[in-house]
Formats: sequence, C-alpha cells, structure tokens
Amino acid sequence: MTAQTSWRAIAAALGICATLPAAALLTSGPALAQEPPAGAGGGTVQLDTVEVVATTPLSGTGIDADKVPGAVTSISSEQFDRLFSFSTTDALFQYTPSASTTDVQGNAFFQDFRYRGFAASPLQGTPQGIAVYQNGIRLNEAFGDTVNWDLIPEVAINRAEVFSNNPAFGLNALGGAVSLQMKNGFTYHGFEGSLQGGSFGQIGGSIQYGGEKDGFGVYIAVDAVHDDGWRLHSPSDLARFYSDLGWKGDKAEVHIIASAASNHLGVVGPTPVELLNVDYASVYTWPQTTNNDMGLLALNGRYDLTDTWQLQGNVYARKFSQSHVDGNDADLGACSNTWNPGVGNTKMCLEDDQFSGPAGGGTPATNPAYAAFRSQMVLYDQSGNTIPFTALGDNQLYGVINRTWTDTTTYGGSVQATSTDKLIGHDNYFVVGGSVDYSTVNFRSNTELGITNTNTLQVVGTGIYLRNQPDYSLPDQYQVYYLPVDLNATSTYYGLYATDAFDLTDRATLTVGARLNIAQISMQDATGTSPQLNGDYTFARINPLAGLTYKLSPEMTAYAGYSESNRAPTPLELNCADPNRPCLLENSLVADPPLEQVVSHTYEAGLRGAGKLLGGDVSWKLGIYRVDSDNDIIALASQQTGYGYYTNVPATRRQGFEAGVQYATGPWRFYANYAFIDATYQFTGLLASPNNPLAVDGEILVTPGDHIPGIPAQTLKLGLDYMVTPKWKVGGDIIAVSSQYYVGDDANQNPMLPGYWVANIRTTYQVTDTIQVFGLVNNLFNARYATYGTFFDTGYLGLSNAQMQSPGQPLSAYAGVKATF
Repeated sequence: MTAQTSWRAIAAALGICATLPAAALLTSGPALAQEPPAGAGGGTVQLDTVEVVATTPLSGTGIDADKVPGAVTSISSEQFDRLFSFSTTDALFQYTPSASTTDVQGNAFFQDFRYRGFAASPLQGTPQGIAVYQNGIRLNEAFGDTVNWDLIPEVAINRAEVFSNNPAFGLNALGGAVSLQMKNGFTYHGFEGSLQGGSFGQIGGSIQYGGEKDGFGVYIAVDAVHDDGWRLHSPSDLARFYSDLGWKGDKAEVHIIASAASNHLGVVGPTPVELLNVDYASVYTWPQTTNNDMGLLALNGRYDLTDTWQLQGNVYARKFSQSHVDGNDADLGACSNTWNPGVGNTKMCLEDDQFSGPAGGGTPATNPAYAAFRSQMVLYDQSGNTIPFTALGDNQLYGVINRTWTDTTTYGGSVQATSTDKLIGHDNYFVVGGSVDYSTVNFRSNTELGITNTNTLQVVGTGIYLRNQPDYSLPDQYQVYYLPVDLNATSTYYGLYATDAFDLTDRATLTVGARLNIAQISMQDATGTSPQLNGDYTFARINPLAGLTYKLSPEMTAYAGYSESNRAPTPLELNCADPNRPCLLENSLVADPPLEQVVSHTYEAGLRGAGKLLGGDVSWKLGIYRVDSDNDIIALASQQTGYGYYTNVPATRRQGFEAGVQYATGPWRFYANYAFIDATYQFTGLLASPNNPLAVDGEILVTPGDHIPGIPAQTLKLGLDYMVTPKWKVGGDIIAVSSQYYVGDDANQNPMLPGYWVANIRTTYQVTDTIQVFGLVNNLFNARYATYGTFFDTGYLGLSNAQMQSPGQPLSAYAGVKATF
C-alpha cells in the first residue's frame, strides 16, 4: 500500500465512521466519565459535563479536553481496577486505541508499551519514543531512556492520560506522552485490601489507605506479588510502596511523596520456534534475570497567586539501580596455530572452528580481514589475575554469562505558572514553565566464560572471565567483544515551554506553543584503558505546536494540529553506534561515531463527541494522523551473536486511523477501540540483518514503503460487562492483533509473525457492603500466539529455522477477595 493510497483509505474510513455517531446523537447528553465499562460495583454510571486535563507534565488547573487539538485518552483508577492486574501497561493498552504491547522478554511485568508505533520500553536496546511522567517527574531512565513500568504500583494510580501532538512533554515525546497522576489523601478516602492468586504460582495482594482531616491528607499504598512464570526459569517477585502526605489550604497545597520498589524479574526472551514446537514453555539459554531497585523522594505543590494565576512546582531526588544477568551462546574455542602460531591453547578465539584464513591469504599481522572473523580473548579470574586457557572438556558448547550494573541518581525540579485571565475579552488558558533533570550514571559490565548444557540450555559459569587480548596486529575497531566496561556519565536536560489556548469564538479555540529542549551529555571511562568512551555532547532544539478545535455542535468537536518533538541520543546509544564496533546491547559499550537527534513532525485531525444513543450514554472519538521522523534511531544486529549497534536512518513514517467508543445503558457497559497503523521506512539503503535467512552478505535492501518490523498494522479491543444483579457482575474482553514482520526483516521478505486474538472473562460478586470476591480467566480458549519475533544464528544448536518468538501466556485463571471500608 502506497502512502497516497493508505491516506485515501484512512480518510474514507474516517468520513464513513464519523457519520454513524453523528447521526445517532439526536439528543445531547453529558460526556461519559472515564469509568470502567461495567462500573466499579454498582449499576450506575458517573457522568461529567466537562473532562479537564493537564496538557503539561505538571498537573493542576487544567483545560477542557475538548479544546485539546490532538488525541487524548483518560483512564481512571476504576478502569485499572477492573482488570485485576499488577501491571500498569495492561490498562494503558486496553483502553488506548492506538496502543499495543510487546512482550519481548516473556514477562508480564516487563512489557513494552507502544503508542502509534513508538515505544516506552524497559528493555535496553529498544529506541524510545514516548515520554512518561509520574506526578510531573520524568520516568524515562537517564542511561537509555527506558521506562521500568514494574516500578509503578498500579494500585496507587488515580488517573492516566495518554497524549499525542504535544512537545510540552519534552524529550522523547516523538509519538506522544503518558502522564500518571497518583492518589493522595484528598482524592482517595478509606481502606482497601485485596489478595489474589492462581495459575503458575501467582500470589499477590495490595493495601491502600487514604484520608484527610483539618486540611491534612495522607495516602499509603503497598503491593507485592510472586509469580513462578509460565515459561521455564522465569520467576518474578515485586514489592512496591507509595505514600503521600499533603496539606491543603484556601490558596495552597503541598505534598511530600515517598516511593520505593525492589523487584526481581525473570526475563527469558524469545525462543527458536523449533524448540517451542517441542515445549511451548521452553527458553533459549538461561539464566536471564533483571533486578530493579528504586527510591524516590519528592516535594510538589501549588499556590494561587490570584483568582486567575496559579504557580506550581516540584523538586525530587530519585535513585535507581539495575543489575542484569544474561546467559548467551558464544562461538568460542581454542585459538588454532593458524591464528596464533606458537601459542596454541593458551588463549581463546571467536569463530575458530575449521578456519584457515580469509580470501587473499596472508597472516593476522598482514591481513586485517582475519579480525573480522575473530577476536582474541585473554582469560582472568575474579581477582583480575591472568590465567591460561585449558580445554574444559571434549565436545563442550561454550557460552558466556554477561553481567551489567547500572546505578543512576537523578535530581530535578520544575516550575510552572498558569493563567486563565481573559485576553481581549476572550477566554484564554496560558501556561509557561521550565524544568531541569540532572543525572549521574555508573555503568559496569563483565563477561564470564560458561558451558552450555545442551539438554537444558543453561549456561553454567566457570569462574573464568574474558577480555580482549591487546594485539598490535589487529585494528583497534575489532578489539570489541567481551570488553569489561566501567563508564561514568552525566546528563543534564533543560526544558522551557509555553502554550496558549485562546477562544477565538465560543466554539473555536486556537492553541499555539513551543518548547526548548537542551540535552548535555558527558561520558568518562573509569578504567583508564578505554579513552575512546570519553565524550561530551550537546543537543538543542525548539519544537513548535499549533492546533485548532471547533465545536460543530454541542455534541461534536473537530480538531486539527501540527507539532514537532525531538529526542537526544542517550549515553547508551552514543557509545554503541558503530557497525565495526558492535556492543552487547545489555552489556559492553565501545566507542563510535556520533548520532544525530531524532525529530518528529506530527499532523493529525479528528472528531470526538458525546451524547445519547438508544436511551444510553455514549462517548466516541475518531482520528487520523501522520508522524514523519528525521534521523530516526534504530537498533541493528551484528554478525557476532548477541551483539548490535544503533544507527540513524534518514526518514520513517507512521500514519494511521484510530477510533474508540464507550456506551452505557441500564446494566450494560461496552467499549471498543480500533487502530490501523502504516509504519514504514522512507529511504533507500542497506541495513544489517546477519541472521535474516534472505540477507545477502548479512545485509538487506530497504526501500521507501517497506514496513517497520515489530508493529502490527491493526488492533481491535472490545469489552462488555453486565450487571446480572445489583451485586453480581460478569464481563470480558476480546483483543485482536494483526500480523507483523519479524524484527530484522526490514525489507519485508520473510513470512510474517501471525496475528492472533484472545478472549478474557471476569466476574465479581459483592458478598457484603465491604467484601467482594472476584475471578478471572485470561486467554480463555488457550490460543497459541506471539507478540514478538526475530531471527537468530541457527548454527549454535544446529537448528534449521532462524525464526524465534516470545510466545503469549496460555490459559490462566485467578481468584481473589477484596475488602473495602
């Protein structure tokens, strides 16, 4: 499908769909509040006449959502509760039309959230394109812009909003932004405790309490969960805490916030399809674990300077530590005499088996092509003493255990002034603000030689560690594999923004704005042996915003907008951007050429409305969009197994159509969200894809219109709930996702990862006014599907199919009890 054809199809679909709700809204009615499709426990629906949202990271005095010239999705705490999930991404995915999730690592708590084809992912190596905030505090980690969703206690979320077309959210808002507003003693009253358990050894629960008295409010939430994991060797343990102590007066409000988490995650990753056909729960080399620890202390508040001017601000300190252990395959063996004459078995080499030399002959000293096949290893023990290599046994399959440690401390603050003063007699909403986030990062890694058990695929450590052998005969760019790293980095992100929403008439609102982003990044090698890691970088850009909304009728509003956003390369990407010096994306860094910052250009338009339909309340939205990105950063695989690098590509495009509807009548509640996305490359060039079965010399040719892998073209999410009695509710959801290309198939030459659909059901029963029991079944029909696919080197285990997948969770059932006072 060409870009022109796809836009015509999208526009036609928008025109057809727009006539349906417009014709149906014969009488006006208030907009549906963001309640769950079945309510939270009764048969009534809470209705609001105006939905107010904050269109900047700091919340406070907001604006009517109908005046925002872009797509906005608001998700209430009741909608989060409806799913009985400990994972924040489940609700974000379920209720946002253009959202999808990708379970790359095979763990429900470690999933990507994708919006319009851009990612907010916890996985290092995934280019990030969504800005995420919690109470105005940036959650994108300093080292790789990753978002660790597992650190957020889902039970403490009061409201989540997903925005598009707004550069006010700063760096990474290429595709949009997610703003999480947490509960406090003024927004949540009472006590609630829940306990649930079920399939695959899951047991978990939460406690929350909130209340206020004499102007003071307190809120505390704790949750914890253990899950054995439905795949082999993938247990997880989460423990999370959130608290808010607040004071509110006539003109001021202040909150002291403390949050902490300590999580252990079994992240087992994709598995070759040949192994999945034998055992659906199988994994490909392990251990693979991630430990995340976080502590946050923040102070935020507001002060009403006048009846129309409000000042807001926050300051915070955040500590984040991550350790990762990853067992991988490795093409290692004793160096042959051809490679290292006279040395024999005293060292190890990569890709040594039956190697007699490259074309052109010569020796390693006279022909650098040798180094393209091998990197010579020197061995040392845990104390750093060099030791000789001795064969560990006949017919051993060598592996490696890669370990990384990332310690980040961030201090930041922001201030914002909001005015609702009239401008030349017209209503006006003006915001001006600024922010600074300063982070220090220490990143360390090492690699231990291991032996892979060919039956269980466990990589068992030997206590022998690897590093490159300095060798004058090898060009520096080839001395890259298994290099221990100790890197210190600092990043300082400055932001200054202003937006103004001016009511041209009582129906039309014009919004204009801009944000200045400045990113300063400095990196220093702490070992003194890798000066190529040192570097200082500065990126700066002003991103504009302009849009218009117009009320076609009391029940329908049209909007259109244009905006730009940028993201700066992260310290991780800046030190892993050379195809001749690839790095293990969860491990070592190497020197590289500089990357350019990414700039996105977003165009969008749509309709939204609310009213009455067949005696019930309905709210709906339709939209089209196009996001053109310059110098997009993508991750590519290296010839060496497990290695990769980042690179800029000239242009990419993500365009599509999205629609959503909520309907409530009597005991029935229904919602539907549909999205079509056409995500393509817009350039001609060669990209590395060494494990792609159709690659030529490890490369594939990408041309304009080739689809970006890993992004399904269509998603459909339906939900229906019914109050059988005033105490008993039943309901469920259907999720359908179309096929997508395997990651690494950027030229779209291979068969696609199949689409899938799954059905989930749930029920609640109110035993007393305070006690509720509930149950749910996910993947009711036990569908076998995968949300992620890529390629691997089949030679390691002698397999024939290069496809590997991260399979979806099979049939699972859970039950629990909730007490509310």
